[in-house]
Amino acid sequence: MAIPESTYPSKLKTANLGFPRMGRERELKFALEGYWSGKRTAEDLLNVARTLRAEHWCLQKAAGIDFVPSNDFSLYDHVLDALVLIGATPERFGAGPVTLDRYFAMARNSREQTAMEMTKWFDTNYHYLVPEWSEGLAFTVDPSKLVAELREARELGIETRPVIIGPLTLLLLGKGVRGFAPLTLLPRVISAYREVFAQLAAEDVAWVQIDEPILATDLPEGAADAFRTAYAALTETPIKLMLTTYFDAIGSNLPLAVELGTAGIHIDLVRAPEQLQTVAESLKPKQVLSVGCVEGRNVWLTNFVHATSSLLAAVALLGEDRVIVAPSSSLLHVPHDLRSESKLPKRLAGWLRFAEEKLSEIVALGSFDTHAIAANAEAIADREAAETTVNPKVRSQIASLEAKDFARAAVYADRTQIQRAELGLPLFPTTTIGSFPQTAEVRKHRAAHKHGHETTEQYEAYLRSSIEDCIRQQETIGLDVLVHGEFERNDMVEYFAEFLDGFAFTENGWVQSYGSRCVKPPVIYGDVARPRSMTVKWTEYARSLTSRPMKGMLTGPITILQWSFVRNDIPRKDTAWQIALALRDEVRDLEAAGIRIIQVDEPALREGLPLRRANWHAYLEWAVMAFRLATSSVCNGTQIHTHMCYCEFDDILPAIAALDADVISMETARSQMELLEAFRAHGYPNEIGPGVYDIHSPRVPDTSEMKKLLDLALQVLKPEQIWVNPDCGLKTRTWPETVAALTNMCHAAAQLRASSVGV
Repeated sequence: MAIPESTYPSKLKTANLGFPRMGRERELKFALEGYWSGKRTAEDLLNVARTLRAEHWCLQKAAGIDFVPSNDFSLYDHVLDALVLIGATPERFGAGPVTLDRYFAMARNSREQTAMEMTKWFDTNYHYLVPEWSEGLAFTVDPSKLVAELREARELGIETRPVIIGPLTLLLLGKGVRGFAPLTLLPRVISAYREVFAQLAAEDVAWVQIDEPILATDLPEGAADAFRTAYAALTETPIKLMLTTYFDAIGSNLPLAVELGTAGIHIDLVRAPEQLQTVAESLKPKQVLSVGCVEGRNVWLTNFVHATSSLLAAVALLGEDRVIVAPSSSLLHVPHDLRSESKLPKRLAGWLRFAEEKLSEIVALGSFDTHAIAANAEAIADREAAETTVNPKVRSQIASLEAKDFARAAVYADRTQIQRAELGLPLFPTTTIGSFPQTAEVRKHRAAHKHGHETTEQYEAYLRSSIEDCIRQQETIGLDVLVHGEFERNDMVEYFAEFLDGFAFTENGWVQSYGSRCVKPPVIYGDVARPRSMTVKWTEYARSLTSRPMKGMLTGPITILQWSFVRNDIPRKDTAWQIALALRDEVRDLEAAGIRIIQVDEPALREGLPLRRANWHAYLEWAVMAFRLATSSVCNGTQIHTHMCYCEFDDILPAIAALDADVISMETARSQMELLEAFRAHGYPNEIGPGVYDIHSPRVPDTSEMKKLLDLALQVLKPEQIWVNPDCGLKTRTWPETVAALTNMCHAAAQLRASSVGV
């Protein structure tokens, strides 16, 4: 329904909360990797970073954004940057100024230290480095990055609004070392933040965006009082604070957020549109409302009718001077721009908006641009009318599902006896998570085939040779359960999506996952179906080369969902179950081809968990059922594995158990096996492969180090429960370090078997 132009106010202020860091051509990625490999100097790296910042500020200003962010750029991770800023980097990495090499040692491992733990940034696919809180932290403030970037922008004639992670989000997202309570550090954290704010005040900064997304969650005991104490001190400074929340509604924390007395509050109106009136009516008389009405995490165009209606409602309640138009969250989570996307179907491209295009949406909404509003209405209507988004056969299959489609024929206790007898594996069986090194040669052949420079026959001959070499190498190393190496796969989601109806693909739709790691999520625009097999050909070929068990490798329905840009015109549950049906067909075909171990990875299961506990049950119920729908049709002798990494498992262990996978593998090396205690406390009965070394580092741990980790695992698990494997896939590693690490891993398993004789 169109809104009469006569009701439009004059122009509203506009803001952006953060911009993608990598650059249009992923310049930062390549500069980082060049520096890490010794091929580029520190000066080269910093020059690339400086150039990217300037480009990003200028394009935001040119687009018409009033509040352009600074300090949203990072060489690795904004949480690590915040720790450097307040002098709270982990004690184990030493004190004093943080050099570039020390910065990367915390992020990526060194010869002396394992890196900081990584986990997901709320319910996104971005990984942050987990703060380590302890009594001996120095809290020597270092605002050099913050101030330098502020001055860089000013040299370009651009006044920016610095972005800083708020003190409570920073504290509560970290972990206490050896049981230390992070909130006991609050007075020292507040003092550090006050010192930072004093530095900004000396630079005549007017506004600071202070991100407290933790306010969109259920706060732990004592957090509300900690908020009051912190902001009573921080709001004494002359700087105006925009308290920024996102990813869900403020909800029950609204009275607290308003009470903190910041000059403004930002809300995510995409995830929680229902909160607008309640928040606006709760604000203090002079508080400003930043309305996040443009989706910061997905690529679909904004519905201008809905967004304009929300903005008009906010203006009616607060007045024009107290309303700012903004994205729902930082644009870090979407690709840079659509300009280089020449192969997307024209009609579909008309429905998409990347970071630069979202800036234009924000400005158009802020100025109530009638031409933009009319064009938007046409695009919205075109998408709604598209017949290509609906597959009646798939929808009929979903509607006809029965309880038996979601359950294995026998319980785990009975299945495992059959599997052990048929597979004949030793105690502490060794395997990998799936992928092997994706070398420059692998990427060269894949690119040559993609661009028509290598025939399909030539490319497949190369793949057969690579797979055979990988199988022989695994046999030499001594692995018990082999994989084919995944040399044909460009990405664990995109590869599968390319075989499925309902998906589209970008050429340069890269987003940062962590550090220099970028992913290119496919776009789910329609109903999902599998017209042909996806993995059987290469897995069956690998099986023909060895007498050892071969493991089929699939990405699970929730991970494909979470790591794609998902359509927003039907419930996410419906799309997840459509993907699960497609995977069920693949699982059946693998089993028919003689593959008796099938791994269906779900590293994103917890990532999709709603931020509010009250909403967990509904999500976990349909997410678990999606996995079971994909895997339950196999016979009892076929062993189903799953893999999860870099997330907190404790709260969802009942759901993990409900997956009913025969074996789960996970990341545990950086955390020294600490999460296994949660599995023991829960009474988890199935088999577990706790990762014994961190694959995100070139460091090769020796046999004794891995054996020590397995000894820790044996303190909480039974011998027959334990599998031996790395933390994750090996695609980013080189062959020499991979062979060395896996050889040591197999030696550790052999030592464990020798010491467990008779157990």
